[in-house]
Amino acid sequence: MKPAQSLCIGVLSVSALSGCVEFFDDVSTEDTANNSNSECTIEWEDGVNGSLAVSQSCKALKVCTPASPQGFNPSHYISGDTFDASSRTLFNRLVRYDRGTTELEPGLAESWDVSGDALTYTFHLRDDVAFHSRPDFEPSRPLNADDVVFTFERMMDTTHDFHDVGGGDYPYFGYMGMGDLIDSVTAVDDNSVRFTLSEVNATFLPNLTMDFASIQSAEYAEAMATAGTPERVDQTPIGTGPFKLAQYQPGEVVRYLPHDAYWEGKTPVDLLEFIIEPDDDQRLTNVKNGSCHHMAYPPTDELVNLEQDDSVTVLSQAALNVGYLAFNTDKTPFDNVNVRRALNHATDRAAILSTVYQSKGQLATNPIPPTMWSHNDDVTGYAYDPTLAKQMLTDAGYGDGFETELWVMPVQRPYNPDADTMATMIQDDWADVGVTVTLVDQYDWGEYLDRTLDGEHSVMMLGWTGDNGDPDNFLNTLLSCDAADSGGNRAFWCNPNFDSEVNAALETTDIATRTDHYEQAQQYFNTGAPWVPLAHSVQYEVIHPDVTGYVQNPMGWHDFYGVGLAD
Repeated sequence: MKPAQSLCIGVLSVSALSGCVEFFDDVSTEDTANNSNSECTIEWEDGVNGSLAVSQSCKALKVCTPASPQGFNPSHYISGDTFDASSRTLFNRLVRYDRGTTELEPGLAESWDVSGDALTYTFHLRDDVAFHSRPDFEPSRPLNADDVVFTFERMMDTTHDFHDVGGGDYPYFGYMGMGDLIDSVTAVDDNSVRFTLSEVNATFLPNLTMDFASIQSAEYAEAMATAGTPERVDQTPIGTGPFKLAQYQPGEVVRYLPHDAYWEGKTPVDLLEFIIEPDDDQRLTNVKNGSCHHMAYPPTDELVNLEQDDSVTVLSQAALNVGYLAFNTDKTPFDNVNVRRALNHATDRAAILSTVYQSKGQLATNPIPPTMWSHNDDVTGYAYDPTLAKQMLTDAGYGDGFETELWVMPVQRPYNPDADTMATMIQDDWADVGVTVTLVDQYDWGEYLDRTLDGEHSVMMLGWTGDNGDPDNFLNTLLSCDAADSGGNRAFWCNPNFDSEVNAALETTDIATRTDHYEQAQQYFNTGAPWVPLAHSVQYEVIHPDVTGYVQNPMGWHDFYGVGLAD
């Protein structure tokens, strides 16, 4: 074999993945039985410090993604790009949603039983679900109940040997109140595991579909601890998912190999690559010329042209999302509700919808989208009225205005497709009522999230795409007092009346009763004005015409299992 080109990946402490990717012209067909096409040869040696050799004939599905993953243990993070690169490629969960829908179905658990008091859930695991193998680790057994117990006890128990590995932070687990909800997780036998809850919670099953609940290998953790490298459980993880992590170069590329023994069957490509490209125009160019096969978040000003362009296919659907500005209510003057209400009136959201979202979406008045059950249509929000806004600021003691900062998202998302344009529009709107805005735009996505988690911002842009199809995933995760402590609530707003309604909605499975509570919670949100709710967008993705089998997800996930390339 003659190497045609070589791409070397340097040693990087963040991932502990390194080595070279080599591409070969002339290929032997020996040892190709496990590959998707018989002419493809892949050699993977020493997954920590070694090399990945891939023949030119291999089918590589290439995804252009805007940001590097923050890591590969999804329980540590909240970023969608991180979840795409970890939980949705490497792992599975006990339950999941039917592809392209919000219908709950079995995942690693083929069935489950619920006690009459709804406090005990017993999950029955599928037989013979294989974990990934790596050049330096070969599992001795399939998935069993010990892996489920390990996964959850690691998050729940602060004294667990692996709790502090990777930093000891489990933000989603905290946002969702899972530590208080789950009393215990117990292995009944090898294939059955029992969760005992402290109280009835209508969202327990939907929450188990979420990324933080990805099942990890207890055996791999024990082996890495014995080797003195427990951090590798997160840096070079193994899971049961359709792909296994091969190499990672932050800011450049993540490479995955198919999981040959995947329980649903092997995926049809030989290699999956996440090519990291922050520039949306370049990502689009890459899809057009075939050097990438998929991109999310296309430039909104290109959508009309793209829909007429035969070199790409544009996919769209209404998204379960919201884009918003969050006021840091722990900081002056945003601890004053009348200032927050005034700036709601000062923001021309209709102009933002027209310009930033290209009129493709709906104005937001509530945290949850209007397509979701329990949306309160009686909440009309704050009309654009700069004269009223100025008077309200005067009444609040800020007749001469004030100076503040607006933190600008450094990435595109369906809920905010053009943060820079949005920022200048808000800057101009607020200047009209005497508020001078300095734009903070120097941080990358990971640092932006970390710093706002620490409350450094005064006002920030953010948004949310629902994880589990339930209103609680918006209201509780983004606005509760618990979320103010754990970080999901970047407004740091805590309203006991709001919390009371949201918590009451969890204590029953009756939809009508839950709706009443959630509608009242939205009234408290509107009165408290911790955000400027901006828009609910349409979710767009662009794929190359050679792509087969790709299905959009209503919650904004990007799932590449079963996705192929035309011959």
